[in-house]
Amino acid sequence: MQKNEFYDSPKWLRVRKRVLLRDKYQDVWAKRYGKVKAAEVVHHIFPRDEFPQYQYDTWNLISVSRQTHNTFHDRDTDELTETGMELLRSTARKNGIEIPEKYMVRKGKGRSKRRDAYYT
Repeated sequence: MQKNEFYDSPKWLRVRKRVLLRDKYQDVWAKRYGKVKAAEVVHHIFPRDEFPQYQYDTWNLISVSRQTHNTFHDRDTDELTETGMELLRSTARKNGIEIPEKYMVRKGKGRSKRRDAYYT
């Protein structure tokens, strides 16, 4: 399914609305830091192109502002940033899902660094 086809589909629009209602149309990431921001985007924590089996699972979706959403993705490559990978790792641990190898590497200056804490 093409990207626009998916995001315009009735099933996605229903799930998106359910998640926004669950999160009271507030940016849940900003809320963690005591900030109040309106949410207009529903973010797939496990990217839907890599993990289509989770694309409609509400545990894999959070409501965020556009500004917050842009912190989860490198807009040039569309890859997850370290912040996006951090969220993915914590969600995986919380749901008992094995963390994919590519998300166990922490990006840093210069070379990538492995963190033993990500294996727990």
